[in-house]
Amino acid sequence: MALNDYVTIGNSGLRVSPFCLGAMTFGEDWGWGSSVAESEAIMARFMDRGGNFIDTANVYTKGHSEKIIGDFIGRDPHKRDRVVLATKFFGNLYPGDPNGGGAGRKNIVASCEQSLRRLQTDYIDLYWMHCWDRHTPIEETMRALDDLVTAGKVRYIGLSDTPAWKVAQAQTIARFRGWAPLVALQIEYSLLERTVEGDLLPMAVEMGLGVTPWSPLKGGLLSGKYTRDNAATVKADRGERVTQNLGEKVYALVDVLVAIGKELKASPASVALAWVQGQAAVASTIIGARRMDQLDQNLAALDLALSTDQIARLEALSKPTLSFPHQFLAFAGAFAQAGTTVNGEKSAVWPLTPKTDVERY
Repeated sequence: MALNDYVTIGNSGLRVSPFCLGAMTFGEDWGWGSSVAESEAIMARFMDRGGNFIDTANVYTKGHSEKIIGDFIGRDPHKRDRVVLATKFFGNLYPGDPNGGGAGRKNIVASCEQSLRRLQTDYIDLYWMHCWDRHTPIEETMRALDDLVTAGKVRYIGLSDTPAWKVAQAQTIARFRGWAPLVALQIEYSLLERTVEGDLLPMAVEMGLGVTPWSPLKGGLLSGKYTRDNAATVKADRGERVTQNLGEKVYALVDVLVAIGKELKASPASVALAWVQGQAAVASTIIGARRMDQLDQNLAALDLALSTDQIARLEALSKPTLSFPHQFLAFAGAFAQAGTTVNGEKSAVWPLTPKTDVERY
């Protein structure tokens, strides 16, 4: 697979590269990240390789991320036309203003206008709700987004970091009321975060949403940077947010990533990314890079083809414990077809006692 082997995202005609360039690290305003020059060089390399999907948010580096992208892409009509720009609303850039964040109509419209100015563009290709706002009716959010689509300021919409039941509700409302439908879902997904396989991923497939995973390397834990030998000395840019998750599960998984990497002559990060992008529900995986070598290392994952054995080794160490009712359904599902063969699998009879047709009545 190449970076220009484009895929449509969800139930839409929007074509995006299989890797999306995440821009949370554009700007040094949070004390870590890429300089303006580095950010522009990373975007240039990504686009030269065929990448056309860039994702940011209004709050990333306090709005500087959008400004960097706007200076590099928004001012150039040719670049803007070929790039799919995605940004998000929800985060509050104005402390003390109760309407400066969230998913209410007032903030959605204001945030969109502000993002358009920073990005220096007339429209946003994919506009995300960054997180679920439990204080705002989802009908209000979806109608406001539909108005932005109708006005031509937004092309497509998606939800990020929202419970499956709320996403399903939003999509159902949009469909029945003839509003702009959701086309994508952005969620955390990696070998260290697979609980989304219980509800969010199946829901996305059922509802026609393309999944764009964030943190596929779990904040760098799966990059191979942290091992048993150096855990006490290697420092993380994001501090305890990363190091507090270190433990035997991570070390064991990194050991396998390193081993498979040696088999494929690839980095552990490339192996971890290849696993995520290989999942059926995933449309485009969001990769982050603060340096050019990190970008190149991440893009190398597109050249990898994991074997069935390699996938099994990774998944054996990362199998998630799913919440109710998934384990119960795995046990109880056989009852419905007791003693019969369905989809090639023989169902159990116990603890049911089959009746004859006569005994049923």
